[in-house]
Amino acid sequence: MRRKRGRPIDGWLIIDKPPRMTSTDVVNRVRRAADAQKAGHGGTLDPLATGVLPVAFGAATKTVPYIMDGTKLYRFTLRLGESRDTDDADGQITATSKARPSDAALRAALPAFIGDIMQVPPVFSAIKVEGERAYDMAREGRAPVLQARPARVDRFELIERPDADTAVFEVQSGKGVYMRSLARDLAYACGTMGHIAALRRLRVGPFFEADSIPLDKLLAGDDTARSFPDYLRPVSTALADIPALALTDNEAMQLTQGQAISLLTLMGRIPDTAGSAGLVRAMAGGGVIGLCRLEEGWLRPERIF
Repeated sequence: MRRKRGRPIDGWLIIDKPPRMTSTDVVNRVRRAADAQKAGHGGTLDPLATGVLPVAFGAATKTVPYIMDGTKLYRFTLRLGESRDTDDADGQITATSKARPSDAALRAALPAFIGDIMQVPPVFSAIKVEGERAYDMAREGRAPVLQARPARVDRFELIERPDADTAVFEVQSGKGVYMRSLARDLAYACGTMGHIAALRRLRVGPFFEADSIPLDKLLAGDDTARSFPDYLRPVSTALADIPALALTDNEAMQLTQGQAISLLTLMGRIPDTAGSAGLVRAMAGGGVIGLCRLEEGWLRPERIF
C-alpha cells in the first residue's frame, strides 16, 4: 500500500486568518508547513474577512461538523449608501443612495433580524444551483435567483458609529448565516443600501480570538514543522461545548462495540443541557470516547473516536 505523504498529526490549530486569502489557501499553507497528512477547516471565511479559522488535522477532521454547528461571533462594518454585487467591498457598485439612517433607526430595525429568520444568501456564494456554484454563475453574468432559507441569529447589536457612512455591529449566530446578507438587508430595511466594508470572526464554537495565532507568525520561523506542536490543541477541544456524560468502563465498551445503552441505566447522570438534539460527549477513563445521541429511550453511538 502506498504511504500517505506527510506526518500523521492529530489536533486543532486556531489561525487568525489574514485578509485577501481564501480559507482553503490558509489550510494548504499550514498543512505544507507542518508536513501534515490530512487537514481541513472548521467553517469558511470570505477572502475579505479576517479572524478565527480553526484548522483540523488528522482525527480532528472527524469533529469538523460539530464545530460548524457551534456558536459563531462576528464583528462587521456596514458601509451605507452603496450596494455591491458581492455584498462586500470586493464587489462592483450596483446602486447608490444618499439616505443615511440615524443610530435610532438602525437599532429599531435590528429586532426583525434576531431569532429564527429567513435569509436570501449573497449571489456570490458557494451555494449550488443545479450542480453549479452560485459564484461561478454570477462571474459569468448568469447570476441565479436564490431562495430564502432559514437562519438563526441570537444577537445583533450596533457597537459603534464612526461616521454617517459607517456603522459597526456584532452578531452571534448559528451555522449558515451570511453576514453579507444581514448587512445588505439591514440597510434596505432602513431605506438605504449597504455592504460589508470589513468583517472579522471572533469565535467559532469553543475557539475564540484569544486562542488564535496570526498566520504570518506561525510561518515566520525556518522550522515551522518542529515548533508546530506547541500551538496544537487536542482533538477533544472541539467538543467542549457538547454536554458531557460520564460512563462506566463496561458502558464505554458497549458503545465502542456499536451497542446502544438503555437510558434507564443512566438516570441521574444524563446532563440537563443535552437539549432537543440530544447530543452528548461520552466520557470514560478521563477521556472522550465519542459522541452519542439520546433518542427513543436509548443512548446510541453516533461517532466513536
